[in-house]
Amino acid sequence: MIIDKIKNSMNNRRDFIKKSVLGGLALGATGVTGLTGCTGQKIATARPRQGQSVMGLRCDPIQTVRVGIVGLRRGYSGVHNMARIEGVDIAAICDLNPERVIRAQKNITEAGRPEAVVYSAGEEDWKKMCERDDIDLIYNATPWDLHVPIALYAMEHGKHVAIEVPAALTVDDCWALVDTAEKTQRHCMMLENCCYDFFELATFNMARHDVFGDIYHGECAYIHDLRELKHGKNIYYKMWRLEYSKRHTGNPYPTHGLGPIAQIMGINRGDRLDYLTSMSSNQYGLTLYAEKTFGKDSPEAKAAYRLGDMNTTLVRSLNGRSIMIHHDTFQIILKNFVSKMKNNILLIFI
Repeated sequence: MIIDKIKNSMNNRRDFIKKSVLGGLALGATGVTGLTGCTGQKIATARPRQGQSVMGLRCDPIQTVRVGIVGLRRGYSGVHNMARIEGVDIAAICDLNPERVIRAQKNITEAGRPEAVVYSAGEEDWKKMCERDDIDLIYNATPWDLHVPIALYAMEHGKHVAIEVPAALTVDDCWALVDTAEKTQRHCMMLENCCYDFFELATFNMARHDVFGDIYHGECAYIHDLRELKHGKNIYYKMWRLEYSKRHTGNPYPTHGLGPIAQIMGINRGDRLDYLTSMSSNQYGLTLYAEKTFGKDSPEAKAAYRLGDMNTTLVRSLNGRSIMIHHDTFQIILKNFVSKMKNNILLIFI
């Protein structure tokens, strides 16, 4: 019976992809980000609209989409992909690192495209890119604290916006994105790629066709050892990701796991997230890595890091669904699990 349902669902592939993309747009506009270490935190309250809703927004077709890309570390893959898509023109690129600019330009020309205009004169040179009349979309792949300022400025100057995750760091900033998108009638999409991976789309499709029945609880995680990247000297601009770990705890990166579950549960399409409880463990992993790599007496080992090794957040929706989200950038779950399973047989039940 399940196999028949899956086969029948493939007949609606076009409709499925269309709805899944719209679901991603909804999450990008009003998703929860920066889940903090608190108890019983209300996620959001109803607010009056600042303009017409952008749910299902349709704009006039653009024959060739002219793109400006800000941030060429994470944005380099965007350069590579978009330079090879018909109907896309990379009009401008922006980064303060000259080596990344050269690398991106080479990638563009190797794809048979003309070089992009470069903006690298200072930390606010991206504003000049947003002010151009010959750009339709700003692709924002900068450090997290620049996501909202660049997106708002771009929309206010008539540009559509695509933002890497997380789109915003506070609920107020999430509302600022929604309000500005409604006011300007510009698309503002969070690029939550995990909503569109094969496994997530297949699971979403099965859920839409009632393979699993009613779904009232979901569990998801971001499990990824980032200590080497965070301590890397030339990886993140001014080592911003390590600096963030010194100032904040909680779950700063929930949407990889939350996005697919929110789509399956119809969040912002008949239900919405209501409140959460969040708890972080103490921090050990960054210090242990620093001691091993740089020495116990090094500044890196003596630094104070606030981001707990493990954060667990429980979210309840207005209609009574629950979601558990883990953030583990020391891979506590994986390491403990592997150590327990060394001499046992692993059974996976689906």
